[in-house]
Amino acid sequence: MELAELPQWEMAVYWFLSFSSHIFSFYQLHRFSKAEHEKSLDREVHLEKGFLVWGYKKDPTDFEWSFWNEWVWRSLFCSLIGHTVVSRLCGVYLPQCRKAVLTLYGMVSAWWLLGFKGVAVLMLHLSVSLVVAQLHSPTLSWGCAILLLSTLHISSLQDVQIERPVCNVSAQWLLAKLLRVCVWWCLAEFMIHVMYMHAIQNNETYLHILSPWALGGLALAVVQFFYVKYLVLFGVVSLLAQLDGIQTPPLPRCVSIVYSFRGMWRHFDVGLYKWLIRYLYVPLGGSHHGPFQKVISTALAFGFVCFWHGFHDYLQYWALLNWLGVLVENIIAVFLTSPPLHRIIVCYLSPRMQRRGLALVSAFSTAMIILSNLVFLGGTHVGHVYWKRVFVQGWSTMAVPMLAFLYCFAQVGLEVDRKQS
Repeated sequence: MELAELPQWEMAVYWFLSFSSHIFSFYQLHRFSKAEHEKSLDREVHLEKGFLVWGYKKDPTDFEWSFWNEWVWRSLFCSLIGHTVVSRLCGVYLPQCRKAVLTLYGMVSAWWLLGFKGVAVLMLHLSVSLVVAQLHSPTLSWGCAILLLSTLHISSLQDVQIERPVCNVSAQWLLAKLLRVCVWWCLAEFMIHVMYMHAIQNNETYLHILSPWALGGLALAVVQFFYVKYLVLFGVVSLLAQLDGIQTPPLPRCVSIVYSFRGMWRHFDVGLYKWLIRYLYVPLGGSHHGPFQKVISTALAFGFVCFWHGFHDYLQYWALLNWLGVLVENIIAVFLTSPPLHRIIVCYLSPRMQRRGLALVSAFSTAMIILSNLVFLGGTHVGHVYWKRVFVQGWSTMAVPMLAFLYCFAQVGLEVDRKQS
């Protein structure tokens, strides 16, 4: 549907309520973290000495962030800076040898970071994949890829052959990109200094005693930190790739303005979404062979993403929730656009009321998106606690205000989409 423009005062109210609810819920979580339970949290998880915010300790329990932070300062930073310098020098003085020099530098860096065994495993996987690819058999290639992926406990390694001209990068562009990555990194560090969201989330007792506002702040803080963390991780890699003349997918969209499961998959990890469409969804039939084939293709795509991440039980629940979310959204879309109902909607509802109705429906979808992300980031027990506290015990006190704020979030997301269309 074409999104109607709402009055400015109405959008100002939505923006204000969205922003103020974030700030107030974060403040309640901050009070719970610092003023009420910092000592007990310190005894349980051994909070680290802070450095970004004076006098504040730091929550170290997000493994991914702590792992990459340690590697960056220990070795990755120097190797990435070296790659940038070598790439730019080759582009200026030895453009014809640029690929060979970067390949050699990459091998040396990999050996320095991973050791001989790590490089050997990496090259073995890449060599096997390359040999199988020469046979031009999709079935054999997929079987080989799944077999190789099953031997690792990390995300898959991707091998790109790329033929693109080197883009001209200005000093102002490079400085702006570096500044943005630094701001995102500082924001992520600031969040784990002032809110111990991961340490609290890992203790089910705290989940039961959090106030409603602090519980909402915890949910928002966990998913927002995940978003900011990947802005940093994707941002660094994207910056280096663009310096090498490689066109990269857009960075993730802010999770607070994502109002549908389909939108989340399209806009959070654009590269993964396009890869899944091209190599899984379309070859499996997609939407070209009827509704049933579409449902099966979508299920298999989510099943592969679950397997990619490790196929743990909580990932299976997360994949199932996302598949059901996309399926329900598609069913609702087909139902609302069916000719009889569509004529009634157009006849009795103005374009602005249609948009408000869409935002109301999206509020429920956003609630399920947040719940599925909490399962992905915290496990099934975290999702169960939220479901019980919000929708079972607090259906009349917590669920209604939460959906009202999520309605505002959805309106902000719809406005962003309207301006970008």
